[in-house]
Amino acid sequence: MTQNNRTDVVIVGGGPVGMLLAAELRLAGTSVVLLEQLPERSPHSKAFGLHARSLESLDRRGLLERFRDGARSWNNGHFAGLDVWVDFSLLDSSHGYALLSEQARTEELLEAHAIESGADIRRRHTVTAIEQDADGVTVGVTGPDGSYELRAEYAVGCDGARSLVRKAAGIEYPGSGGRVTARLGDVVLADRENAPMGMERTARGLLFCVPLDDRYHRVATFDFGPDKKNPEESLTLDELTASMREIWGTDYGAHDARWLSWFTDSARQADRYRAGRLLLAGDAAHIHFPVGGQGLNLGLQDALNLGWKLAAQIHGWAPPGLLDTYDAERQPPARRVLENTRAQIALMNPDPDVTPLRELLESLMRVDAANRHIAEMLSGVNVHYDLSAGEDVHPLVGKFAPDLPVRVGDNDTRLAELLRGGKAVLLDLAGSAETATAYRDWSAAVADATRVTFVVATGKEESALAAVLVRPDGYVAWATDRDAEPERVREGLAAALRTWFGKS
Repeated sequence: MTQNNRTDVVIVGGGPVGMLLAAELRLAGTSVVLLEQLPERSPHSKAFGLHARSLESLDRRGLLERFRDGARSWNNGHFAGLDVWVDFSLLDSSHGYALLSEQARTEELLEAHAIESGADIRRRHTVTAIEQDADGVTVGVTGPDGSYELRAEYAVGCDGARSLVRKAAGIEYPGSGGRVTARLGDVVLADRENAPMGMERTARGLLFCVPLDDRYHRVATFDFGPDKKNPEESLTLDELTASMREIWGTDYGAHDARWLSWFTDSARQADRYRAGRLLLAGDAAHIHFPVGGQGLNLGLQDALNLGWKLAAQIHGWAPPGLLDTYDAERQPPARRVLENTRAQIALMNPDPDVTPLRELLESLMRVDAANRHIAEMLSGVNVHYDLSAGEDVHPLVGKFAPDLPVRVGDNDTRLAELLRGGKAVLLDLAGSAETATAYRDWSAAVADATRVTFVVATGKEESALAAVLVRPDGYVAWATDRDAEPERVREGLAAALRTWFGKS
């Protein structure tokens, strides 16, 4: 059976990143078809935590309470399995914690959000070919009713480390690794009461063990010896328990495995996230050893960064080079995650020569400033983009906008709530004539000024901040203080509006 289909964007891959991207594109008014070859969501979860930056972003889409409902949170996390915990409460964030949200649950909630947003989610649809030309992308698909072609302006690969989209785009995926083998299982432990909690290091490797519920534990072993396993083979329960006994001396009577998996410390990053009309996000763009719970969170930020920019390109108002800023902004955070996961692997090595280095780092982590630095790194709250366009740039520019409590008319609200429509927000806290004039002049020149919401408000807290322009992804494009020169305010805001939201 042949179908003729057209859409603005095709997303290949229905994991959490693909689902969030689909919702972001729909929020921006573009049509989206998401193709996923699996008939239903996998019940298994390699990732099971959401960090502060993800929680802040979910709040800005009105999704946070869905994720927090019934979920546990942690104020602490680990870095390389060191005995001193990372203290997330030190973060300068309204969400200084990590939320236990297994990947399967995260995907379920984001799929519901994508469907509510109007995305066309097609399960059991396998992509067989992708070709781009000057005018768009043609995607070959095999579905339950046969084969068909889908035509789109752009396609985004959220299809994992073996991404078909990346290969079709001719994008290289360089990296390193394959020296450490991790064996993972969700198992029942007969000796549950004596099982360790967290990560334990021995002379033969590492064991990670945490309870998932009243019955199952997540157990993982990390073997630093040479890998002899065929990459195409599946892990068996016998292999996992043998590894547990080798590293820890006992397998705690592990049985009834509901999921088994294995992976190595392979770390790879696409050398570019865009080739013409084909783009990458999530694991298709970067993979790393899953320590610190950073991978899924990194991918969600890819989706939030890309969605509004790709929609702007499709709607025809994107300023020159806007879509290319996706690659420029999201490559550096991924590189830093790959670097810190490699550092953690080095620190986890059971070689006794590494132990003094671990002890030194533990002593540093007892210092709040050092602990906060690592907490910011793992949670992603230290991510900022280089958006400077000259000298004397406001310190907020390029950073994630703080969740300012404000009063609009007779109503108390927060900046997070003002961003829930998925549009940029220009927040005027000083009733500035210069801010209003710059916005009025810009809005008069563009076809649709609603791409930026202008809000006049009063701050509920004392602040030098007079006005701030926040992108749909929550990052500050421009800001000014109350003592700024009027001419500089007008010129700076006018330039920022044109740079990020077009001039026609």
